[in-house]
Amino acid sequence: MVLETTFRSGGGEARLIDCFTMRKGGAEDPHRQILRVVEGTRGEMELEAVIRPRFDYAEVRPWIRKHGERFFSAIGGNDGLLIVTDADIQPGRDHDLQFRVSVREGQRVRLSLHFVRPERLDPAPPTPDGPEELDGRLEETIRWWRRWSKIEGPYGAAAARSAMVLKSLIHAPTGAMVAAPTTSLPEVIGGQANWDYRFSWIRDSSFAVRSLAQLGCEAEADGFRRFVERSAAGHAEDLQIAYGVGGERRIGESELDDLPGYRGSRPVRIGNAAATQRQLDVYGHLLELSWRWHERGHSPDDDYWRFLVDLVEAAARDWCRPDRGIWETRGRPQHFVLSKAMCWVALDRGIRLSRECARRAPMGRWTKTRDEIRRALESQGYDRRRGVFVRAFGGRAMDASLLLLPTVGFVDYGDPRMVRTTDAVSDGLSRDGLLMRFRPPAGGPSEGVFLPASFWLAECLARQGRWDEAREVFDRAVSAGNDLGLFSEELDPAAGEMLGNFPQGLTHLSHIAAAAALSGSHPPE
Repeated sequence: MVLETTFRSGGGEARLIDCFTMRKGGAEDPHRQILRVVEGTRGEMELEAVIRPRFDYAEVRPWIRKHGERFFSAIGGNDGLLIVTDADIQPGRDHDLQFRVSVREGQRVRLSLHFVRPERLDPAPPTPDGPEELDGRLEETIRWWRRWSKIEGPYGAAAARSAMVLKSLIHAPTGAMVAAPTTSLPEVIGGQANWDYRFSWIRDSSFAVRSLAQLGCEAEADGFRRFVERSAAGHAEDLQIAYGVGGERRIGESELDDLPGYRGSRPVRIGNAAATQRQLDVYGHLLELSWRWHERGHSPDDDYWRFLVDLVEAAARDWCRPDRGIWETRGRPQHFVLSKAMCWVALDRGIRLSRECARRAPMGRWTKTRDEIRRALESQGYDRRRGVFVRAFGGRAMDASLLLLPTVGFVDYGDPRMVRTTDAVSDGLSRDGLLMRFRPPAGGPSEGVFLPASFWLAECLARQGRWDEAREVFDRAVSAGNDLGLFSEELDPAAGEMLGNFPQGLTHLSHIAAAAALSGSHPPE
């Protein structure tokens, strides 16, 4: 997570090193500092820098003040920056700062942007970091990431890269993992499917615990698990599907009309109205989370067990209701198959936890409801003529989320019904070797392929023993990443353009799971 960019011009060459500075044991008090270092590597190069801070989504142009030689502050509302460089920096004309510098081989110029609460900048800011300290923070950051990212295995390098991305999406003080660090990067260029993903989804927690634990990243998996449990615990009727990184519940959606959006894709949104949707799969994800942690030797205590019982009861009560599903549709609620299956998971894991932890529960009623959900799924959520599971009750359309059915244990990977469903999803939703979420409605905008789904397909194929097909899908999905190994949410295969928020945590989680499935594959000679 330390970016190095090389610039060449004429006979000169320089590299720019960017990072968020890290420090050991700094979760409770992180630096909150962007460090940029320009270093001459050959000949001489001249570079120009413009520092144009903007706060509150560009509505606030800051008050910039000079405090000493090459030492400025920028204040706007509740935000503040300490700006330090060893270049000859000058105020610009538009609430900005500028400098021009020539670097020869071996020379360095540093620029630090350090977030500081404005009350600490007025009347006098703290003493700025000097060149030696900034160089030390860069080296410490490099060592920090190298220590953290030592992950082995046949797909170790690729999986380690995704794990690093996920680590960088974690808000260290709480353990929350954001779905992506961006808002309003469009799913359709010029369209309105522009969402804010800077929040932590319950759904992602079970994926995260599974994928990170597979790589031995137990502390990160446990931190996210505990964040979700803290944020969601209480009463099932108060449950949200997403929270702010501090556990905030109020993340209502609003639009910023003054911003043009990415390549004219409007509106730009902050907040996410989907947080208040009814999405029945969250019950199953929370019970699956508790079950997985129980398998690692950590059983729920008395207080959390009461909350889990409340969740199971809610799943038993609500499973027959329509919902918005994993895709958070904003149209008419439907009886999505995956949502029902996750309610089955909630009942099933509740029953298992009750038995293994010797906890009191209405086992007879839970078992009856669990079996009732399965019968409904195998009749109304199953197309007997084709022998496949379908997207929603009574329909024929396919959906990439069906590939998750064996992941949560509803059906075995090798079950003939699942093998046929895997093939039907692949055949019906493939586009240039990658998968769409579902077929868009007639006349609607055509979105890109959904990259996590391609990794889901690769995992299914690998666990069905179809190694060559799995590797082909996996390699095609990996090729959709950029040169830094970062994945977006979606891709336009024809244009080769990334779509949606970036980097997308779910894509990287799914990449790790598929890599783990393939790393355990031993095809017959």
